[in-house]
Amino acid sequence: MKPVIALVGRPNVGKSTLFNRLTSTRDAIVADFAGLTRDRHYGNGHLGKREFIVIDTGGFEPTAESGIYKEMAKQTRQAVAESDVVIFVVDARAGLSAQDHDIAKYLRRLGKPTLLVANKAEGMTQGVQLGEFFELGLGEVLAVSSAHGQGVRSMLETALEAIPGWSEDEEETEEEDPGVIRLAVAGRPNVGKSTLINVWLGEERLVAFDMPGTTRDAISVPFEKDGQKFELIDTAGLRRKGKVFEAIEKFSVVKTLQAIEGAHVVLLVLDATQGVTDQDAHIAGFILESGRSVVLAINKWDAVDAYQREQIERQIENRLAFLKFATLHLISAKKRQGLGPLWKSIVQARASAMRKMSTPVLTRLLQEAVAFQAPPRSGMFRPKMRYAHQGGMNPPVIVIHGNSLEHVPDVYLRFLEGRFRKAFDLVGTPLRIELKTSANPFKEAD
Repeated sequence: MKPVIALVGRPNVGKSTLFNRLTSTRDAIVADFAGLTRDRHYGNGHLGKREFIVIDTGGFEPTAESGIYKEMAKQTRQAVAESDVVIFVVDARAGLSAQDHDIAKYLRRLGKPTLLVANKAEGMTQGVQLGEFFELGLGEVLAVSSAHGQGVRSMLETALEAIPGWSEDEEETEEEDPGVIRLAVAGRPNVGKSTLINVWLGEERLVAFDMPGTTRDAISVPFEKDGQKFELIDTAGLRRKGKVFEAIEKFSVVKTLQAIEGAHVVLLVLDATQGVTDQDAHIAGFILESGRSVVLAINKWDAVDAYQREQIERQIENRLAFLKFATLHLISAKKRQGLGPLWKSIVQARASAMRKMSTPVLTRLLQEAVAFQAPPRSGMFRPKMRYAHQGGMNPPVIVIHGNSLEHVPDVYLRFLEGRFRKAFDLVGTPLRIELKTSANPFKEAD
C-alpha cells in the first residue's frame, strides 16, 4: 500500500511548487499570489523504487468560520486525515506568522507524524534565520527550496522514515490467485456505487464477509458469477451490520486511488443526471495512468430524457476521448437494468489485458501497417520500423525496434494502436507502444 503525504501550510508558502517537484509534473497551478489552490490535489511520486501519493492542499486557516476559507480548511483537514505523514510548509523568507502558530497547534493536537519544512530557503544561513520556527514546537526545521530542488530529497527520505510500520523493504506477502479478477468500482460520491454493490451482493449470494484492514485500506469482498471468481474492491465504504451488508457512501480519494491500483479491472460509474464532471475526468485519467483495464457505466440512465442523453454522450466523446477503448454500458442500478452485460465486458477487459501476442504475428502486422501507410518523413529522416515484440502484460506493451523512431509522431502511433487492437481483439485495456531505436555504429566516427 502506497504511503500518503499531505502538504499543509498557509497560502503562498510554495506547497504547489513542492507538489510539482515531488510528482515531477506541472499538475498544480503555480503563481505568485495567495489562495490559488482551493481543493485537494492528488499525485503520484517516487523516490528510487519507493512510491507514494502526495496531496496538495489550499491555504489552511484552522480558525476560519465562514466563506471559502472555511471550505478550504475542511478540504485540508480531510487531506490530513487521509495521510500517513504531514509536511507542514512555512515560508523561510517571510518568517513566522500567527497563522503558522494556529496550524502548528492543530497538528500538535492531532498527533500525526509531522515534518516542519521551511521553503524558499535558498542561500540562507539556517541556524540564524530559521531559529524562530522552533517556537512552533514541531521539532527540527528542514530547510528546502522547492523551486530549485535543494534539500527536497533528504526531506522526502525523512518523511518516509517517519511513517509508522512502513519500510523501504515492505512487500506484499499475499499470493495472488490467477483465477480471480479483482474489480474496483470507482466514481464520485452519490453516482450509485453503493446501490450497484448492494444489488450485486444480494443477487450473487455473498460467500464471505468483508475484511477491514486499517482505516485507509480498501475492503475486499469475494463473490462468484457464472463460475468466474471475483474480488470486489470497494471504494464506497462497505461495512457489515449484523447479517445485512450495507454500502455506506464515505468518499476518500486516497482510498479510491489505492483501490484502482490494486485492481485488475475498474468499473467507472458516471451519473447520467450530472454529466461528466472534472472529478470523473480526473479519476479516468488516473485509471489510464495506472494502466488498469476499465469498463464505463452510465448509471441512472432511466432518469434522463432524450436531450440529456445526447448531451452526456457528447461529453463522453469530448472529455473521456482517451478511454475510447473502454466498453460503455447504460444502466440503472436502482431498477436493475442493463447489469447483466457488465460482467461479460469485465471478463473481456481482463482477458485483453493478459493477451499473449507472438513476435512473428506482431512483426507481420507492423510490416502490413507500414506497407499500407509508412510513417511520415521528418526533415531528412524517415523512420524505419523493422520488427515488434511483446514487452509486457496488464497492460499489454508492444515494443517496436528500428531506426530514427524518435521522429514517429503520436498520430502514427494511434494508427498502429488501432491495427494492433483490431487484430488481437483488445477491448477495455490500455495498450502501450514503446519505440527502441538502434544505435548508429558510425556516430562516434563522425
